[in-house]
Amino acid sequence: MTTDSHAHLDEDPAFALHRGGKLNVRSSVQVRDHDDLALAYTPGVARVCGAIADNSELVDTYTWKSGVVAVVTDGSAVLGLGDIGPEASLPVMEGKSLLFTEFAGINSVPIALSCREVDDIVETVARMAPSFGGINLEDISAPRCFEIEQRLRERLDIPVFHDDQHGTAIVALAALRNAARVTGRSLGDLRAVVSGAGASGIAVTKMLVAGGIGDIAVADSKGLIYAGRGGLTPAKDELAEISNKSGLTGSIETALAGADVFIGLSAGEVSEEIVATMADNAIICAMANPNPEVHPDVARKYASVVATGRSDFPNQINNVLAFPGVFKGALEVRAADITESMKMAAANALADLVGDDLAPDYIIPSSFDTRVVPAVAEAVAQQARAEGVARS
Repeated sequence: MTTDSHAHLDEDPAFALHRGGKLNVRSSVQVRDHDDLALAYTPGVARVCGAIADNSELVDTYTWKSGVVAVVTDGSAVLGLGDIGPEASLPVMEGKSLLFTEFAGINSVPIALSCREVDDIVETVARMAPSFGGINLEDISAPRCFEIEQRLRERLDIPVFHDDQHGTAIVALAALRNAARVTGRSLGDLRAVVSGAGASGIAVTKMLVAGGIGDIAVADSKGLIYAGRGGLTPAKDELAEISNKSGLTGSIETALAGADVFIGLSAGEVSEEIVATMADNAIICAMANPNPEVHPDVARKYASVVATGRSDFPNQINNVLAFPGVFKGALEVRAADITESMKMAAANALADLVGDDLAPDYIIPSSFDTRVVPAVAEAVAQQARAEGVARS
């Protein structure tokens, strides 16, 4: 069937926008005559290749490597769509690459892999890593995503960042820090409950613990996670050791009674009756898309601050506030890694941008706030230098 036979789909503006894909590769130099050709390709290119062969560090100066990120997926956990496979995930990866370019001026290449085993993905990414300055892992299902990221971080000397985990965590921490402040409290005063123990739920919890939250309990499909609960995966077992200091057991509904914060990362609906049992001055961050765990109209009846993952309500917790600036800062200093402290620096920079304009409906900057990427990038670069992972 030819492409033209699908023309009727273009009646939908989303299909019309995606026709032919959302990306192009454009040259950064002109080839106008034989002299240009001799410099850009043979014989001039041989001199550059020889120099890089003698000194591999020159590759960052004389190729595009230092300014390009690979967006890598296997299509196993695409947000809101689930396991749709590599081909169907490609529009999302193109979109992520588009955001790298539009928001941070970073070149990016979407790569959808037709393999699923951890060893295969690690080996594939590691073999193509010489072409890239950084690796953004995307939409790879848990728990495999944890091992894949860890092994690639250990093996490669370029930044490796699983955005579903750490991008979400950075923005969530920034938002919650400001939500606490606007309600007259600090992060340490809050007891939070997280719905969802997948990649983002675990990463958000870890980052909030590192940020100093008072207490935080996480619920999966079987109820609250606590030390000693049977059948936990290694990732959840580790989570049990650092969270739920109160030792709560049972259902998420039990934990939400009197809780200060609800963080939704599971798409599991929470009823109004349960929301009503939360503490006064509650904070609700219901981030499932397109349907938040608690609809904002319901949440506002009981909460002082409401945030979602949607763009049509205030306080959108959107990863685009994090990953462009994080990679920009890391690439600018040729960081060998993206450390926990660099992520924390990004969250603090993002929170600080709100400043004196802080309000219940403004706890996080807009995705289109032009201050965001420079501020996050600068904070990440400074921290990379302070930790000794910067190489320039």
